[in-house]
Amino acid sequence: MYYVEPIARLIRQLSRLPGIGPKTAQRLAFFILKMEKRQVIELANAMVRAKDEIGYCSICCNLTDRDPCNLCRREDRDHSIICVVEEPKDVVAMEKTREYKGTYHVLQGAISPMEGIGPEEIRLKELLARVKDGGIREIILATNPDVEGEATAMYIARLMKPLGVKVTRIARGLPEGGALEYVDEVTLLKALEGRYEI
Repeated sequence: MYYVEPIARLIRQLSRLPGIGPKTAQRLAFFILKMEKRQVIELANAMVRAKDEIGYCSICCNLTDRDPCNLCRREDRDHSIICVVEEPKDVVAMEKTREYKGTYHVLQGAISPMEGIGPEEIRLKELLARVKDGGIREIILATNPDVEGEATAMYIARLMKPLGVKVTRIARGLPEGGALEYVDEVTLLKALEGRYEI
């Protein structure tokens, strides 16, 4: 109500983005208005092209501009191991370790009854089809260590049990360089449960 309609519309649209509140949306809107028109067009075109050109890999359900995606096409990956993650950004996090050499399956979410997201709303049937096709010896559950991630991991573990596939869960616990006095009880408990002999 304080801005002319084109600015108010831009602020409304920007505030729809996750993590962008009204004040940040306002700052972004005024930043965009100060940009050169060419830069604004490039920004808008990049958004439209990403929306038009990005789809889902028919194998792992990750975001890709080619099908199958680069990771699924690579022959140097161990295709008998699938690391199950919630979001495409989780694949990037795993890849940054440079240690994991298997394949992925991106659920595109997690089971969350509070938000009306059941097993049918995430990419579980595609995972089940991959396992039933054969050749899979291990499923690594790398969902987030929150209520939704735990529920999703437990659901998948129960789903895989009759299929005779080994199901593992990534370890959780203390962050590297963290101090015990600042760690919450649940994290500390998980660290104790996941201890190993040295």
